[in-house]
Amino acid sequence: MSIELCRRAVVSGKVQGVWFRASTQRRALQLGVTGWARNLPNGDVEVLMCGAEDAIAELEQWLHKGPPLARVRTLEVEEVALSDPQGFTTG
Repeated sequence: MSIELCRRAVVSGKVQGVWFRASTQRRALQLGVTGWARNLPNGDVEVLMCGAEDAIAELEQWLHKGPPLARVRTLEVEEVALSDPQGFTTG
């Protein structure tokens, strides 16, 4: 699959310590999206999503809710320069 676009999302709320990054990774891999999810020092989670526009849109929708224990307060998304990350990692 070719990379159509990349977006960066910042998810805030109760999103650390609730399997948010691992669940995001699992969902991204199901959708064929590459990138990463990582915790930020302020308690937010940052997500880079690269792939097909429809797959990224579906992952964005999932990020609004996250895994069962998460409580997403806000989701900020911006388009970023294309990159071609290998797989989807957490950090």
